[in-house]
Amino acid sequence: MMFIAPPLFTPGRCVITPGVMALMQQNQIDSGRFLVRHLSGDWGDLSQADKQVNDKALKQGARLFSAYQISDQRLWIITEADRSVTTLLLPEEY
Repeated sequence: MMFIAPPLFTPGRCVITPGVMALMQQNQIDSGRFLVRHLSGDWGDLSQADKQVNDKALKQGARLFSAYQISDQRLWIITEADRSVTTLLLPEEY
């Protein structure tokens, strides 16, 4: 059984880029699982310093960034400072 922490913020409108959509269609990424991690403050594969920046941004209302390594792919999730949009994308789509 996996423990899921409650969300710390609302994502606003969720947007998925074509690259992430293609990986989802190939069953290579479960985007919902990573979105839940992002919303619960699990920033993924970031340095400790970057995680601290996110923790501060969460309190101050700044932009939030998570990165997750999925086999040979990397997934980024970015929530805008005003919490209006959260985007799931591949680094090359930035």
